[in-house]
Order: sequence, then structure tokens, then C-alpha cells
Amino acid sequence: MAEAQNIGSEAGEARSTRLRDALRKARIEAADRTGVVVDLRDAEVARLEILSEALDPLFAQIPDNVDLFDRGISQGETPRLWIDVVAHVLMGRDKRAYRFVQDTRFGRILIAESHDVPVIVDAVTDYVARRMIEREHALVASPAADAAPVEEPRRSRFWPFTLGFILGALALFAVALFASLSSL
Repeated sequence: MAEAQNIGSEAGEARSTRLRDALRKARIEAADRTGVVVDLRDAEVARLEILSEALDPLFAQIPDNVDLFDRGISQGETPRLWIDVVAHVLMGRDKRAYRFVQDTRFGRILIAESHDVPVIVDAVTDYVARRMIEREHALVASPAADAAPVEEPRRSRFWPFTLGFILGALALFAVALFASLSSL
């Protein structure tokens, strides 16, 4: 009987050793995958930095009084090169193609996609030009800041108050009359 317990304990130790080895192997594989993911993310950021440098001449031409654009690279789970608050460039699934997208209230739209930096630079240039024209139209269409605001005519509050007072008094009288009739 003691031999059976020794055999059972040896089998238990062998299982725990195999599990321990399997866990160690799984941890090493996970660390290797994490390293690969970090390397891929670093490569994406590097490609976005190359594009950002290619866009420097474009952003140097934008007047200082135009504050629509805030270019920068965000390094999150998915690195992005932001052009403004709604448009950004990210890397495609193959991590080599640039995807220039715009977020709208109807979803994300693809503006341009290419492996070539000059194609994306042209698309961003067109986008920046369109946004600047939209800004100009909005400034022309809005009333001048110097103009005095138009005041709405003040309405008298006397008649609505009087009507409410009379209706309230009639309602109280009706409730009192109903209560006196139901008590008879």
C-alpha cells in the first residue's frame, strides 16, 4: 500500500513538473510575441514620423492665425499621425500602407491609401486646402463680431400670469364643489 502511495505521489510530481515546464514555455512564447508586437509598433511609429517630416513644408505654409490643425503622433495601441481632430493617418493591416481617414458622425471614411509617402502627402494637402476653404466660408457666413446682437422684443408676462391665476382659482372651486357634493 505504501508503494501505491509512492507511485501516486511520483505521478503527481511528474504532472506538476510537466505543468510547470509548460507554463514556463508559454511565458517565454508570450514574451517573444510581445517583443514582436513592440517591434511592429516601433516600425509603425517610425513610418509615421517619416510621413510627418514629409508634411513639414505643407504645415510651414499654413498661416499662424489658422488654428484648425494640430499635427502630432499618438503612440497608443494603434499609432496615429493626427492632422486635426477628425483626420489622421494610420498604418494599414500590412503595416506598410498608409491609410488617411476622417472620422465623421456617420462613421470613418477613407480619404486615401497608399504605400507611397508622396501620394499621402498630396491627399493631406488637398484635405488641408479644403478645410481652410470651409473655414473661410464659415467666417464670411457668420455675423460680424462687432455688430450688436439683435434683442428679441420682451413679451408681457402679465397676461399669462393672470390667465394661470384664474384657471387655478376655478380648478380649486371645482374641487371644493365636488368634495361638498360627494359628502352629501
